[in-house]
Amino acid sequence: MTTVAETDPEIRLADYQPPPWRVRHARLEFDLDPAATTVTATLALEPDPDRPVQPLRLDGEELELLEIAIDGRPLAPGEYRHDATGLHIERLSGACELHTVVRIVPQANTRLEGLYVSRGALFTQCEAEGFRRITFFPDRPDVSAVFDVVLRADRARYPVLLSNGDPVEQGGMSDGRHFARWHDPHPKPSYLFALVAGDLQRVSAPFTTMEGRRVEVNVWAEAADVARCEYALGATLRAMEWDERRFGRAYDLSVFNIVAAQDFTMGAMENKGLNIFNARYILADIDTATDEDFLAIESVIGHEYFHNWSGDRVTLRDWFQLSLKEGLTVFRDQEFTADLHSRGLKRIEDVRVLKSRQFVEDAGPLSHPVRPASYREINNFYTATVYEKGAELVRMLHTLLGEGAFRRGLDAYFAAHDGGAATVEDLVAAMAQASGRDLSQFLRWWEQPGTPRIEVHEDFDPASCSYTLTLRQHGADPQKPLHIPLALAFYDAAGQRIVRVPETDAATRPGLIELRDSEHVLRLHGLAEKPLPAFLQGLSAPVRLDMAYRPDELARLAQVEPDPLTRWEAMQRLARMALLEPASDALDALLQAQAALLDDPQANPAFVAECLAIPDVWDLSSDLAQLDIDAIWQAREALLERLARNQARTLDARYWALSAQALEGLDAASAAARSLRNLCLQRLSRLPAEIDGARAYAHFTGANTLTDRIAALGVLLHRGLTPAPTALRMFAQRHSGDALTTDKWLALLASTPRAGALDTVAALLAGPHWQPTNPNRVRAVLGAFARNNVPAFHRADGAGYALLLKQIPVLDAINPQVAARLLSVFEHWRRFDPGRRAQLSRGLQALHPQLRSRDSHEVLARLLQP
Repeated sequence: MTTVAETDPEIRLADYQPPPWRVRHARLEFDLDPAATTVTATLALEPDPDRPVQPLRLDGEELELLEIAIDGRPLAPGEYRHDATGLHIERLSGACELHTVVRIVPQANTRLEGLYVSRGALFTQCEAEGFRRITFFPDRPDVSAVFDVVLRADRARYPVLLSNGDPVEQGGMSDGRHFARWHDPHPKPSYLFALVAGDLQRVSAPFTTMEGRRVEVNVWAEAADVARCEYALGATLRAMEWDERRFGRAYDLSVFNIVAAQDFTMGAMENKGLNIFNARYILADIDTATDEDFLAIESVIGHEYFHNWSGDRVTLRDWFQLSLKEGLTVFRDQEFTADLHSRGLKRIEDVRVLKSRQFVEDAGPLSHPVRPASYREINNFYTATVYEKGAELVRMLHTLLGEGAFRRGLDAYFAAHDGGAATVEDLVAAMAQASGRDLSQFLRWWEQPGTPRIEVHEDFDPASCSYTLTLRQHGADPQKPLHIPLALAFYDAAGQRIVRVPETDAATRPGLIELRDSEHVLRLHGLAEKPLPAFLQGLSAPVRLDMAYRPDELARLAQVEPDPLTRWEAMQRLARMALLEPASDALDALLQAQAALLDDPQANPAFVAECLAIPDVWDLSSDLAQLDIDAIWQAREALLERLARNQARTLDARYWALSAQALEGLDAASAAARSLRNLCLQRLSRLPAEIDGARAYAHFTGANTLTDRIAALGVLLHRGLTPAPTALRMFAQRHSGDALTTDKWLALLASTPRAGALDTVAALLAGPHWQPTNPNRVRAVLGAFARNNVPAFHRADGAGYALLLKQIPVLDAINPQVAARLLSVFEHWRRFDPGRRAQLSRGLQALHPQLRSRDSHEVLARLLQP
């Protein structure tokens, strides 16, 4: 049977046409009710002046049309057509005013797209195509209008009424309702529209911009949660100040509102002046948020605020340009965190995510260019490739041009396209103009899928004292080599950097060579011995580097390189060699390198913890043609056991030394100490002497932060230590009233690395904590199980796969975006062993007729393609 989702046309970048109709002004009036909200829309429409007037088509889904009129004249049924996709009016002569009234049912909207209900409050989510579920509109990013919005609702039920822009008027009504009017002076596309109505409270602070504008900054949440909004408020103020200082971008309204929603599919949304957040990225205190949570909250708040310019004031011509706002803004939020905290640690975090998610995505059937050529459902392209790899493309421009030229280029881009819709070419053109450089070849990065490879061959001739490096790039299109900034350095036997420019035909400057051709040759002369090369400091380009380092060379790099990322990457490569090439000397080199770091009192404890962690199963296997999941998992576990035994004395000493410090604050030193102390606890828990769990249980009961409490609980549960049931009961009771901390202990249960955890997950799905309409809860249970629990999810009998495949059609009927994201966990399936591959082939084929959404059908089709 062919479903409706499969008949939807493929949308292609090559087919883009400007909108035939534009909207100068939109006036929206909402009479809010969860069971029946009416939306009155008055749109000032005008046709494209450069083309003959075309029929009007407005997007609209699940809208009950109550009234329709043109220029005040009601339309007869034969003068328009209303179907499942929208509204069609054939005969219009020119500019006009369209009046419609529709009815929608927010409480039935489990997709969480458009207007929906969350814990009694009303929220919207319109990116990418949710506005068409609110009213009729040309729901595309290149149609921007000035919006005036009136909200009317029951005062007792919805005392707070928020929308985009500035508040204009509010007051009571005779029927127990009240109203609020909002005006947004900045034209915006419909995907940036937002409203919130509910019984909310706020924390507030004033902010004066560098232009002298006084802004009221508010963070809103339910009354029980508002005390946990203070950190988010401070993060907002830091983001506003930083964007002025670093990029000269000031806020442009009199009020900036942020609202926490418990039911939200994404992380957050940058609607103009009214950012709506998943509550996990707002609510935080030392008892209910970990150190990672605090950093993530600050980063996501920065990201959504920075969209005010890179996404709102300058938006997208079409959805193919999604990385233009997301990649650019991820780069900006990465720089925000790096400037405020540790640049080296932030870069390690970003590259770890890039390699474990985006490189893996590139290696499977879900691979696509940063700017895809086509799609059926745009929601499926909110991916690591668009966000993380998109940010790396912006970072390469920054590397190539330098801070000054990059800033001039970004200023020129914002100035040229303020209030309009732009393309990737517009950004690159602004950078080229500001720097005077030809960047046309660089555009290929947005067009080619996959992770490029740089193959490195070295040769040292003692007789002539010359050293030669041959660099070959391998990308998706051998006929179109990429423009790659490759950072590099050379070290002598004493660990000193060799300061000389290599002889080459490529453009160079100290520490950087620009690869533009398929092959480049570099030569150094006058060397008494072979140097040690180091590449990609700071990850100057998102590529794989293929060079046959010996284990002792990687260990040397981990000692002599000043760049923290290069040192970390050397340790990661040593761990990978120790696991995948057991006949090498990598294990001894890894043991020595890790021991040296553990013994170094000057090293940042957080950096030590990063370097001691070893790659996960998917990072290890991302470039393997065939996956032996069991063998990789067992080898990884055996390595961790070996490291624990080898390092036992030092780990114990560091654990107690760190325990003597004050570890209660949110300062960087306390957080760094906690990270290494908790890694020591995890590794020590693998020793036979720790089986009684006394150390982990004392760590749990003595914890002053959620960071330490959750780390200890994870050790107790995942190692199966004796006090685990008691600790779990204590944790669940302590946090029983909070959804976000409940998610954390459910995720620990679901990811317990034992085959029997499948029964635990099945019990959770049948129990009172299971909430399939809440995306956070789905991710906490099924997401943690499928992504993090290798022994249970990948059981040889296929029972783990069967459990998830049974849930996906159910979730697809509730929230297609959530279902499609879960389905993507099978992206590796064709590389599995024959038994697992056969099980998944049958399971995925059987899933086909059960799915109804475009989201899931498109992902499934890509998974099943040969």
